[in-house]
Amino acid sequence: MKNRVALYLQDAHDLRDGLDYVRYAEEKGFEAVWQAESRLVRDAIVPMAAYAAGTEKLKVGSGVINNWTRNIGLLASTFLTLDDLAPDRIICGIGAWWDPLATNVGINRRKPLTAMKETVLILKRLLAMERVSFDGEFIHVNNIELDVVHGRKEPRNVPVYIGATGDQMLELSGEIADGVVLNYCVPPEYNQNALEKIAAGARRAGRKLSDLDLPQLVVCSVDEDHDKAIDTTRELLTQYLAQQPHIAKASGVSMDIVHEIQSILGWPATHAQIRKAKHLVPEDLIHRITASGTPDEARAKVKEYMKNGCTCPILYPVGGDVHLLIETFATD
Repeated sequence: MKNRVALYLQDAHDLRDGLDYVRYAEEKGFEAVWQAESRLVRDAIVPMAAYAAGTEKLKVGSGVINNWTRNIGLLASTFLTLDDLAPDRIICGIGAWWDPLATNVGINRRKPLTAMKETVLILKRLLAMERVSFDGEFIHVNNIELDVVHGRKEPRNVPVYIGATGDQMLELSGEIADGVVLNYCVPPEYNQNALEKIAAGARRAGRKLSDLDLPQLVVCSVDEDHDKAIDTTRELLTQYLAQQPHIAKASGVSMDIVHEIQSILGWPATHAQIRKAKHLVPEDLIHRITASGTPDEARAKVKEYMKNGCTCPILYPVGGDVHLLIETFATD
C-alpha cells in the first residue's frame, strides 16, 4: 500500500492559491486536504466547500473546528451539505478550542470533556439520520432530525475525528471518535504516550487502537536552502508558543522561553513583534518538533512521526514553495 499523505492549509496563502495547491496535491497522489480554523482569521467551512467542488477524489477535512460556537443542529446540517457536495469525501475534525481566545469571545470552556462527548455523539446520530431527543449538560434537543426533503435521505458517511492534545481528551477520542488528529509542534516521541491514552479509551468502548485512524499535523517548511526553511519555521513557532501554551507544554518547551516571547508579542501579534522575538526559538527545537529543511531532511523527519504511530502526515506548509513540498511528498 502506498504511503498516505495530506495537505494542511491555514491562512498563510490566498484562498485562490489554496485551490491551486489542493488540485496539485490531488494530482500528486495526496489523499486529503485539511482546512484550519483556529485564530480569528479564516473560517474552515467556506474553503472546504471550494476544495470539495474543485476536486474529484481528495478527502476534505476540517482541521479543526471547535465544538462551542456552532449549534449542534447547524453543525450537522453543515456537514450534511458538504457531503452533498462531495459524497463520502468529507471529514469532520473537531477540537475543544483554546484560551485565551475562547474566553476573549465570551466562551467559558467548562467541562471540555463532557461538552466534546455530547457534541460528537449527537452529531454522529444526526448524520446517521436518526431522530434525536437529548437533554444533556450542554446539548438540549427535542425530537430533531436532518430534514431532507429533496436529495439523499440515507445515513451520511462523515467520519468524526477529534483534535486532541491532553491525556483525557486523547482517551475520550479513543472511546468515541473515528479518528484522532494528533497535534503539531510536538516531537515524534510525544506520540507514544498519546497512543497509550487513545488505546485505553478504545478499550473502554470494546475497540482496538487499530480501529482508529491517527493522522498527524506536521509543520513542514521545505526549501532547497536549509537556512531559509528553518527561518520560516522559526517565525511560526514564535507565534504559536506564545499564543497556544498547550502546544508549548506538549512539545516540552521551557516556560521561561514562552514567557519571554509572550512579553514581546501582543494579541494579535504583529509581524514586527514576531521578528523581534524569533531569535528566542532555538534551532534544535525547530528540528525536534517540525519537519523543516531541505526535501531530504523533511522526508526523514516525517518518517519519524510515521514510525511513532502517525497513520497519515498532514503537512502544514508554513512558507516557501508549496509546490516543492507537494512534489517532495508526492505518491503518484
